[in-house]
Amino acid sequence: MIDTVFCSPLLTPPEMNAWDRASASMGLKTEILMENASREALHALTAKLGDLRGKTAVCFAGSGNNGGDAIALARHLDDAGAEVVLLLAKPVRQYSGPSGLHLRIARQAGLSIRQLGQTDLNAFPQPDIVVDGLLGTGLSGALRPEYAVWIEAVNRMGERAFTLALDIPSGLSGLTGEPAKPTVIADLTVTFEAAKIGLCLPQASPYVGELEVRPIGVPRAVREAHPPAHYLLGPELALLLPGLDAAMHKGQAGRLLIIGGSPGLTGAPVLAAMGALRAGAGLVTVACPRGIEPTLKSGYPDVMTLPLGDSDAWTEAMAEELLARMDAYDAVVVGPGIGREERTGRFLEKLAGHIPPAVWDADALFWLAGAPRALPGSVFTPHPGEAARLLGCSIARVEADRQASVRELARLTGGTVVLKGPASAIADGADPHGRVFLSPFAEPNLAVGGSGDVLAGVSGSLLARGLSPLLAACLGVYWHGLAGRLVSGEFPYRGNLASEIVQALPRALTEWLDAES
Repeated sequence: MIDTVFCSPLLTPPEMNAWDRASASMGLKTEILMENASREALHALTAKLGDLRGKTAVCFAGSGNNGGDAIALARHLDDAGAEVVLLLAKPVRQYSGPSGLHLRIARQAGLSIRQLGQTDLNAFPQPDIVVDGLLGTGLSGALRPEYAVWIEAVNRMGERAFTLALDIPSGLSGLTGEPAKPTVIADLTVTFEAAKIGLCLPQASPYVGELEVRPIGVPRAVREAHPPAHYLLGPELALLLPGLDAAMHKGQAGRLLIIGGSPGLTGAPVLAAMGALRAGAGLVTVACPRGIEPTLKSGYPDVMTLPLGDSDAWTEAMAEELLARMDAYDAVVVGPGIGREERTGRFLEKLAGHIPPAVWDADALFWLAGAPRALPGSVFTPHPGEAARLLGCSIARVEADRQASVRELARLTGGTVVLKGPASAIADGADPHGRVFLSPFAEPNLAVGGSGDVLAGVSGSLLARGLSPLLAACLGVYWHGLAGRLVSGEFPYRGNLASEIVQALPRALTEWLDAES
């Protein structure tokens, strides 16, 4: 398992509501959390813009708790010396509960308050700051027409103003990250206590802007009693990387076997091997059919090979040959470039269940989909197409709910599954809580042939160092993602090779460790 203290919680809207209710049951009323949220938003805004005296601000406030945050923030902006106009989505008398309390305070403080339905937003003076508090994380379905008009006004003002979204940009789903038409485009989103999962999904990125998570006082006892089902991988994971011993030798740094390669697909196992070596493995061997071994080995003196059989194809007899040698390896990567011939499937069938901790990748997953079985203790790294084949469904269904898909894959395989793609999702079949860990990286530079082979090699290297499958997968995904981000600096319009992701791994690790030092 992995200690979630090294990850950031991601809440679904219902989970955040549960935290709010549990806090209220302890006596920490919503009015107090709202006050805390508005003050944290003010601090975040001040950190970005500096002194607010003399700046003009307009706060759009819906009638729910999100609107209450905006109302309370309007008062703090006024106290900070800004010239504030508070625009309400509904008449004053329709604001009740915590939002109604903060509106009463704002009125007594003398704020300028107007009704959105009675305001000509096209003639509204251009402000310096726009605060979006129209809709919260619970949005579902299409926008009501008036809210669409107001969101368009926020975006129009935001073209020449700094736009702050409270908790989530209005129009964005807090669960799926899907934007409505239209959705607020924020410069800064300040979300409270924990990020909502929708904010951290790739499709939300153009609307969220910079994301800041600010505490508002939800008690630790509440957070621990109601743990979320999703977590975001973070740089703190570097603390879980295997340590180095000055006296270590190559055999102690992990002995990894990569089983792969076939005619025309000799590069994939080499990329996996180089990824493993750059991730610190001590010894890496590629097992392949004897007929392709000269091609595979050519130009790669760092990679050892284990040629099998007497042709360029995989056979069942090779499995016996390999199994007799398995004690020499700490972990295995199965699948890069292995091909889809029927006899390859028979080779894998004989191998499955009799090898050390393994990463199953590429065409090994094609075989597994045709002969499903649970392989506990393994890591599986499907892309959406491979995941769809494993689940017997369409790619569209996999992508429609990636978190549910990766959970189902983990249950099906009994192992740790990495559903690759932007914000790769990771789940473990042995986790009784069904948690999903999300990558913070959505790097177009990783979308290149061979990138997945590199990830398999990195994860395999970590498995060979004795890490659990879940931890090896999480560390591998984060490391691989960070390398992709570094490569994007050199190749801003893509164009990089998978081998350049390999070469970026050591630099990525240096940056990763520096972030935690």
